[in-house]
This record gives sequence, C-alpha cells and structure tokens, in this order.
Amino acid sequence: MKCEVKKLLTLLAEKYENESFLADDPSQFMHKVKGVRNREAMAFIAAGLSFGSRKQFIPKIAYILELSNGEIDKWIREAKFNRTFLVDSHKSFYRFFTESTMNAFFSVYRDILTRSGSLGEYLKACGVKDGLTAVEKIVEAFKCSKGEYSVIPKNAKSACKRVCMFLRWMVRDDSCVDLGLWSSFIAKDSLIMPLDTHVLTQAKSLGLISSKTSSMSVALNLTKKLTEVFPLDPLKADFALFGYGANEGSNGVFLSAR
Repeated sequence: MKCEVKKLLTLLAEKYENESFLADDPSQFMHKVKGVRNREAMAFIAAGLSFGSRKQFIPKIAYILELSNGEIDKWIREAKFNRTFLVDSHKSFYRFFTESTMNAFFSVYRDILTRSGSLGEYLKACGVKDGLTAVEKIVEAFKCSKGEYSVIPKNAKSACKRVCMFLRWMVRDDSCVDLGLWSSFIAKDSLIMPLDTHVLTQAKSLGLISSKTSSMSVALNLTKKLTEVFPLDPLKADFALFGYGANEGSNGVFLSAR
C-alpha cells in the first residue's frame, strides 16, 4: 500500500470517528436505549434494516424503537412484535421485508434470547472468538425457510455487510461510536470490513482492491489490506472510507495527506 494512502486513511479515521458521526448513522439508535441487553438488541435490529436509503430505513428503525418504548429486549422476549408484525401479513414494512418477514426474524431472535439470555451469550456458548465465525453462526441461527427474503443473509458467502457492521458495533472498544460489549470474547483484529457498493467504490479508487463485486472473500481481502494501516484494529478504516466517500477524494483531502 502506498505511503500516501496509509496517511490518508489514518487522517480520515481520526477525523470521522467522533460523536457527530452518530447523527445520520444507524448506530445512533443503540445509544438511545439503556442497559446492555437493550443496546445489543437495538443494535442488531438497526443493523438488520440498514440498507438502501438512510432517509427511508432510519424512520423504520425509529418506529420499532418507539413501539418498544425503549425496552427493545423486553419487547422481543414478550413477543409484543406480534401485535404489529402479523405472522401471515404480506404487507410491506420496508422494501422487500414484509410484516411476515419481520415477524419471522423477531421470532427466531426471541428464541435465542429465551434460550441463551442474549445473542452475545449464544455466540459465547458456541465458542465464537473471531469475526468470521461470528458471522457464520449468526447466519446459521437465522436461516429462514419461510418466504423468499430474510433479514439476515442466507449464507456467509455474501459480504454480509450488515452483520459485519453489527459486529463492529459490538466488538470495537475505546470508541465514541461503537459499544464494545463483546470485546471480551471476540478479537477486534478479527473483524471483517462491512462491504457494500459505496465502500467497494471507495476502496477501488484508493487502489486497495480490484474487484467490481462484493463477496465475503473480497471483504476478507480488503480487511487484510487494511491491517497494514491499523494492524490491531482494521475496522477503524471503516470511518476513513466513509470519510473518503463523503469528501469524494476532493477538497484537497488526498493531497493534504501526501
């Protein structure tokens, strides 16, 4: 990796990992509830719905937070989602997620909470210690045979961007954005870059990857590349790539890092 790119990523990561980052990001919701279990549950739901336009999905996350009155863990455990998300309803909730899709997601999540106490405890019981295994176990736990779509990806061959983003929130500590609730059992240097089309475009423009399509293998390769800059915390670069995209590599940002 070129020296100027390393300097740029370091500069942008420091610039964008701050509390103002939360304002328009779905990670804001896990900071709006109290208690470890509520924060974990709110983060998982917010991550699951975080695709497409922020103007569209952020109100949907806010709606679920409002339904639960801030007690999202209890709302799921007591199956109160059945009052709003009808099991046989094909009415759209968000994009191709119907009320039935959401009901199936919440029902599986409730089973995990009932059996294990929390998703984190479930993963610990499975012996999870790294990011890839965590992705695989979450995907496996939420396999849904009902309907064509599911909130959690059907397999870990895809980039699983939303799951990887959720894991960033749960594992990275010493951050004003990420919670670090799982930092005791998953190593943050094992986390995988949340890869979507925007990150793919930005990483390509910086010469970090050459692929035009996203997949888990591409996400792993990009993450490995980013350890050259942040060896113990590669996902700190997620903030840098966000910043690079926000600036579109312009306004002298790239030149200032040379």
